[in-house]
Amino acid sequence: MDLPLPKPSFNPNKHLKEEFVSNLTGSSMLEIATLTVSIPILVLIRHSISITGASLKKKNDDAPSGNRNLKSYLATLSLDFLVIVVPMLLFFTVLANWTYFLASLFTILTLLYIAVKRSGGSSPSFEGESNSLRAYVTSYRVIVMIITFLCILAVDFRIFPRRYAKTETYGTSLMDLGVGAFVLANSLVSRQARNITSVSWKTAIVSTSPLIILGFLRLVTTTGVDYQVHVGEYGVHWNFFFTLAAVSILTSFINISPQYSGVIGSLVLVGYQFCLVQGLNHYLLSNERGMDIISQNKEGIFSIFGYWGMYLLGVHLGNYLIFGSHSSGFRSSRWVRMRVWVLSILFWLLTVLLDRHVERISRRTCNLPYVTMVVADNLQLMLSQSVP
Repeated sequence: MDLPLPKPSFNPNKHLKEEFVSNLTGSSMLEIATLTVSIPILVLIRHSISITGASLKKKNDDAPSGNRNLKSYLATLSLDFLVIVVPMLLFFTVLANWTYFLASLFTILTLLYIAVKRSGGSSPSFEGESNSLRAYVTSYRVIVMIITFLCILAVDFRIFPRRYAKTETYGTSLMDLGVGAFVLANSLVSRQARNITSVSWKTAIVSTSPLIILGFLRLVTTTGVDYQVHVGEYGVHWNFFFTLAAVSILTSFINISPQYSGVIGSLVLVGYQFCLVQGLNHYLLSNERGMDIISQNKEGIFSIFGYWGMYLLGVHLGNYLIFGSHSSGFRSSRWVRMRVWVLSILFWLLTVLLDRHVERISRRTCNLPYVTMVVADNLQLMLSQSVP
């Protein structure tokens, strides 16, 4: 199917904005890991404030109860915003050059706080291991959402460091983690990870239709207002919502047991990486595009294999770490912490080896080093939520 190429824009501001987010090389894995340490500590600080209850809970727990008036609810919401969102925004902007110092300071203070609390004979009170683990996972998913929203809103301003914006071809940056973190966060608590019987094709398409509609709405609106869209990110017509929809449809149609999804996902990723190093990466990263729909959206279409493999890997991790093979609920939080520590370190080491000896990290192609980096960083982020 041949599609017409988009008409050239005569809006000079559009080209300036496209250049502002183009040809970027990103930051370093060390800085990304350091940010991942700093941000969750804000949530720990919020939880340590005893004047209000924790607000990062499931939607059912977020709604004010009958004996909780509007004033206290707004006070809780304001406190969450001041303690978590505002400092996080400062980390990404005016305090970006102080990342290592702030991470070191926050880590030391957190360790001192834990030591003092333990020496005093007190420990965090939870309703139970299952509930505490559920709170950790929920906090992790909320943090992923907040980071994504703040970066999307801040990237168009000069105060947002260019090294945090999405890379052009190879490299690591904070915004590169966005779509991967969304895919992994969804897979960890997905229907497949909970070992729930797969739904029918009709149900799967209906449940995915909102993503498809959002994808077309974004395409129509950005084209209609002549908004700047970096074609090298997903392609001419493709976008983030289409990627999520494609992964969801693939996972629903190809029913894989969570016990084997890790193996299948690894095989998909290794096979896709083999194709990349055999020359597919040169095709995907080149600026040459044909008139057909696949060529115009080559980055978005081919990267589906990488994101699908990541999703399957996340399903296996979610089943293994969180839900387990039994139906009694969640694993114990202590059991999870020990294994997440080990897995996070192993995936970071694997990322370094792949980045140096196989292919550099590329979000644009969603190659194997990118997948392992996303998994390592998100495990680290989830682990930081569960510091006792």
